[in-house]
Amino acid sequence: MELGWLLWGTAVLLLLHVLMELSPTVNFALRIAFYCLLCLVSSALAAAACLLVNGGRTVKNMRIIRAVVRTFKYFFGLRFEVKGLENFKVEGPAIIVSNHQSVLDMMGLMEVLPDNCVQVGKKELIYMGSVGLIIYLGGVIFINRKSTSSAKMVMSEVAKTMVAENVKVWVYPEGTRNCTGDLLPFKKGAFHLAIQAQVPVIPVVYSSFTSFYNPKTKLFTSGKIKVEVLPPIETKGLTPDDVTDLTDRCFSTMRETLFRLSGRP
Repeated sequence: MELGWLLWGTAVLLLLHVLMELSPTVNFALRIAFYCLLCLVSSALAAAACLLVNGGRTVKNMRIIRAVVRTFKYFFGLRFEVKGLENFKVEGPAIIVSNHQSVLDMMGLMEVLPDNCVQVGKKELIYMGSVGLIIYLGGVIFINRKSTSSAKMVMSEVAKTMVAENVKVWVYPEGTRNCTGDLLPFKKGAFHLAIQAQVPVIPVVYSSFTSFYNPKTKLFTSGKIKVEVLPPIETKGLTPDDVTDLTDRCFSTMRETLFRLSGRP
């Protein structure tokens, strides 16, 4: 009986392997399914560890989450080439902004995430089972993107908390995933926050995933991701009138860096 199950299991695995080799669609679907399963299982295990070690919701849990997620790249054949980590070493809090490409961004985030850093995310994430639980335990700040007034109130509280607790806040200023190889126009919330708190903005740029990951063409293979942490942009002395200029300056710098890292002219 056991031999029969073993033979059936081997046959299924061989069939899946053949289908993955022959069909990009099957390969993409299976890899995404495995990624989602890995996230759910790892989140449940990490949540237990976070509760045992730190007892509840705290930014300290990000160290545990970071250690777990950093193993994911080996399952998918992804390599990271990182430069500029020394730019995270600023005194006091800061706003970190980066481009947002896909569900795989979590791996890139955890590859460079500094200590005492929390992310800003949409409130819907908290309902994603064990994944929602682990990001809650990690201290992620949830905002309601459909309510402008609610989001502004949250960001105002973030500014106070950031300074009082000396934490860095990671924001995706595009506001949504964008796997086109370019940047979407930046929303201004992160830059309002930086000027309100008078803290520097640290841009982080990831090279385009399009050479190995593209949902439209069902492409998902191994690949290399270049990451560059750019020098901090100071906001001391800036006022709300400078938000647009700061946003545009950051957008231009990050777009130029994105094209350079991705080998685009």
